[in-house]
Amino acid sequence: MSINWKNIALFAIVAGLLVLAGYQQSANVALGLLNIGLISAIMALGVNLQWGYAGLFNVGIMGFVALGGLATVLTSMPPVAEAWQAGGARVITALLLGAGVIAAAVQAFKRLSGRVRTLAMLAILVGGFFAYRWLLDPAVAAIEAVNPASTGYLGGAGLPILVAWPVGALFAAGAAWVIGKTALGLRSDYLAIATLGIAEIIIAVLKNEDWLARGVKNVVGLPRPWPVPREIDLQNSASFVARAEGWGLNPVTASSLAVKLAYAGLFALVLLVLIWMAERALNSPWGRMMRAIRDNEEAAEAMGKDVTGRHLQVFVIGAAICGLAGAMLTTLDGQFTPGTYQPLRFTFLIWVMVIVGGSGNNWGAVLGAFVIWFFWVEVEPIGNWLMGWLTAGMEDGSPLKEHLLDSVAHMRLLTMGVILLLVLRFSPRGLIPEK
Repeated sequence: MSINWKNIALFAIVAGLLVLAGYQQSANVALGLLNIGLISAIMALGVNLQWGYAGLFNVGIMGFVALGGLATVLTSMPPVAEAWQAGGARVITALLLGAGVIAAAVQAFKRLSGRVRTLAMLAILVGGFFAYRWLLDPAVAAIEAVNPASTGYLGGAGLPILVAWPVGALFAAGAAWVIGKTALGLRSDYLAIATLGIAEIIIAVLKNEDWLARGVKNVVGLPRPWPVPREIDLQNSASFVARAEGWGLNPVTASSLAVKLAYAGLFALVLLVLIWMAERALNSPWGRMMRAIRDNEEAAEAMGKDVTGRHLQVFVIGAAICGLAGAMLTTLDGQFTPGTYQPLRFTFLIWVMVIVGGSGNNWGAVLGAFVIWFFWVEVEPIGNWLMGWLTAGMEDGSPLKEHLLDSVAHMRLLTMGVILLLVLRFSPRGLIPEK
């Protein structure tokens, strides 16, 4: 197998940019860029499976990432005993009742016909809704009244947070299955509308249902995954402090660097495993079948392939990878903040990463993630320096100088647009195109 020196050079340039950021700013900044870049690469890998392998247009990435974040709370936070006593059983009963009402309505739709079906479904849905709310509302009020300043929710299962990562993938996969069963097999724009709508519904639920994950009050103090230590524990370790001072580092700075390096090793391991699996899948008969379906659905269907079934399969797998990345991101942050899930960051930016890197190529998606995330973060300090240099000779208080300095805040979006346009013009298939 020949060595592709161009691709190696592209990754080397990205590594050089990270080293330069560490030299010009700090090692903490460079490691922070590396960690979020690794997580973004996993998100881009999931979207690349859906779009690059199967041509599925998913604009609800934000919702799948948020479900991964929710999984960390429900899995790793300790249960709130008082909240469970106040209304936990009633909430579970209400949720089961709601699921039963939906199942009964589906069965009525399948088994009945005509006006009888309409009346039966109306009776089931309306009656079930009022019964559901009758059970749920007082239970939710009781739960949210339990020490709302610090809890006011049911809590989680108290399991190690690493368990939450596959659980986050399962949450996202379940949501993708529901969306796929509804929208796949129709025109591609139906899938885009469904994913966009479901993502917004997920975020709205997370923001408003305080009993589930405290809503916009946020859940803080998530546990650390093994083997990542806490900074305070390292600073209280005499051996670590002695080593840090021997290297000429402040123990506080050294502890922060050690934690970030531990996270980087953990995230890199997950990314490498996923790339290995994705590459094996891409070069397997399954991968060739997916690309054949992507390129010509009619021909693949004429050859006896279950196009809708394969689309559902790859859509669920891609969403699961995004959910895994969402759980990893929340673990890194140490808190779950539903208000931070924005389409610009968790949908648009991931799509730019895939397009710039090269859709259909797993390594291209990884490269695009690092390139776009680096410029997304570093454009503002670079813009501050550039505008400061351009306006150095202007008089203080000058309207032009103030306008140029204020425009730095908008350079981030401008830069993303310029990068996207340049790549589409000079390398329309991405920096590392599909073979």
